[in-house]
Amino acid sequence: MTLELTHTLPALPYSHNALEPFIDAQTMQIHHGKHHQAYVDNLNKAVPGTAAEGKSLEDIMAIMSTLPVAIRNNGGGHYNHSLFWSILGNNGSQPSEQLSEAINAAFGSMEGLQEKMNTAGTTRFGSGWAWLSVNAEGNLQVSSTPNQDNPLMDVAEVKGTPILGIDVWEHAYYLHYQNRRPDYLKAIWSVINWDAVSALYAAAKAH
Repeated sequence: MTLELTHTLPALPYSHNALEPFIDAQTMQIHHGKHHQAYVDNLNKAVPGTAAEGKSLEDIMAIMSTLPVAIRNNGGGHYNHSLFWSILGNNGSQPSEQLSEAINAAFGSMEGLQEKMNTAGTTRFGSGWAWLSVNAEGNLQVSSTPNQDNPLMDVAEVKGTPILGIDVWEHAYYLHYQNRRPDYLKAIWSVINWDAVSALYAAAKAH
């Protein structure tokens, strides 16, 4: 019997070396081609026979509390990394006017947002993610999650629609930054694709 693959690895929207010197090409090759591919492969093995079968990633997140831990880990890993690749890019973009206004209202300034996100990422014990998301009231919020959890999951402490996620698993930065997670978090702001984040913000507000 051939397993029907319902989830696939998205192609990177840029070359492996496009984010240098902030994120090195070797890290991108391993992170995307090995780590993310493993999440996809393991998710496809875990889904058959469960309530996640035939559902989109977003719909799977909404019922995560009812699903096996293998789907939580690998489904979260697939969703989180797919978002992560999409919001990176060395293109010198700026937030849209609407997103800039929302950032200023919630955090005082772009520097205020970066400080809060970097703190969320630095203080996340072990592996996890720092998130900027839109809550049910349409406001921006910063949070962090353990492992491969995210704010879309019904198990998340802080729920919302993610528009920017920063991976703070060691495999995201260790080759270049070793144990210096704060240096990685400071550097990654140089390769945020604000066009993509702004589009996700607009979609979340319109939802």
